[in-house]
Amino acid sequence: MIGRRFITLLGGAAAAAWPVVARAQQGMPVIGFVSALSPGTSAHLLSAFRRGLAVSGFVEGQNVAIEYRWADGRLVQLAELVADLVRRNVNVIAAPGIGALAAKAATQTIPIVFGISEDPVKLGLVASLAQPGGNLTGINFFVAELVAKRLGLLRELMPAAGRVAVLVNPANVQTASATLSEVEPAARALGLQIQVFNASNIREIDTAYAALVRERPDALFVAPDALFVSRRVQLIGLAARHVLPATYAVREYVEAGGLMSYGTSVADMYRQIGVYTGRILKGGKPADLPVMQATKFELVINLQTARLLDIEIPPPLLARADEVIE
Repeated sequence: MIGRRFITLLGGAAAAAWPVVARAQQGMPVIGFVSALSPGTSAHLLSAFRRGLAVSGFVEGQNVAIEYRWADGRLVQLAELVADLVRRNVNVIAAPGIGALAAKAATQTIPIVFGISEDPVKLGLVASLAQPGGNLTGINFFVAELVAKRLGLLRELMPAAGRVAVLVNPANVQTASATLSEVEPAARALGLQIQVFNASNIREIDTAYAALVRERPDALFVAPDALFVSRRVQLIGLAARHVLPATYAVREYVEAGGLMSYGTSVADMYRQIGVYTGRILKGGKPADLPVMQATKFELVINLQTARLLDIEIPPPLLARADEVIE
């Protein structure tokens, strides 16, 4: 049985935003940090990244500077953001998420540390996991591989469910395609009908919700995506307003009031990116640093949200949760 711990969320206090740009002092190495997320939703992830840097003795503002670039869910901006970091000739680029592809296209010389859900070999980021062979290395965490497991947990939560809406971002081609290729056979095996809804920006999220509410599905399966994470308060608010049970890929949704999540620990992935970034600043070469694979997965359930939705969590599912929020 997986151990669990209960925590209570206290509302009303927002995390302080980190500065978007850190100016380098004379002789101080500079990290270029590029993310598809927004700074307002990433304070805890940046804290994990900094903890990883500290393993090698690097502390922002003391002996290393960080130039931050945020796409705020607008994936088309990533290439421009990375190009700016390359022009500034930063010492290393940390690129959690899809920004790694833009970084790969922008430079073959500046070291890049990625955190990506798809197979980095198939994406052409590295030659192999054991021997990356170029200027990139990083962490491979799992998303598509967990889709069937997450859908199965949703079925366990709602055994009477028959129809599930799946929300994807078609602009995030790799993740959307991988999610759909896994969710469709998994749904058939579980006897579920699925209907896909697309959203690539804030307005389309509202439009997709309006459409899926008219269809009256039994539950919602939100695909992993930077836009959706950055707009998680909007998504959770819509789910609450329409009394729609929803499952998500990362715990950040559940901490903000979502019902249930299962997936890789994103914070741990950011910490590992920090560790590798620090090693490179110490003289390590990406070609010699094997790609790490995520090993930490977590099931998180929000009991307060379950009560509001009038859902009773089955005791066996509750017992397996790594964390229960009430």
